[in-house]
Amino acid sequence: MIDHRLEDQFAFLNEADRLKSVLRATTLVDGSRPENSGEHSWHLALYALVLADQAGPGVDINRVIRMLLIHDLVEIDVGDVPIHSANGQAHASVETMAAEARAADRIFGLLPADIGTGLRALWEEFEAAQTPDALFAKSLDRVQPVMANLMSGGGTWVTYDVTYDQLEARVGVKIAKGAPGLWGWVRERCRGYFR
Repeated sequence: MIDHRLEDQFAFLNEADRLKSVLRATTLVDGSRPENSGEHSWHLALYALVLADQAGPGVDINRVIRMLLIHDLVEIDVGDVPIHSANGQAHASVETMAAEARAADRIFGLLPADIGTGLRALWEEFEAAQTPDALFAKSLDRVQPVMANLMSGGGTWVTYDVTYDQLEARVGVKIAKGAPGLWGWVRERCRGYFR
């Protein structure tokens, strides 16, 4: 029984390693190369730890960190759909969401049910972005690429010819919903870039 359980746990962990091969549009802050989704997930967990004071009342940072560590695992099957790309509408399309749900079934299904069911529920909570924990996690997921773009001379904003209005609508609204003080600070730095 223990051997089978460990086989399932390591099967999941080995599969999760594939997230390191999923390249994102966002670059590292030095602009030297695209980040991968594994690096992104780790960096977001660190964002949650360091920016915990920006969370609203009732946010459990430990749950947020757990959420952020698993939020992009579905990209192993689906890939990353950049929010500002010409395909940006596909970011939250019915097709993309269905593909991600199938990926979640497969990936979290590798685990023993007592672990997989809980992680799948945590992923669904993040996707729904209705709870205080998920709203804060989503805000961090949106602000990290903004900071990378600011530090790398525009990054994907240049690549995809992003306007300030697009940034506000696609990203700012989500950040402000979960971390209003954080968006206020970041927005001021972004305005200077788009003038």
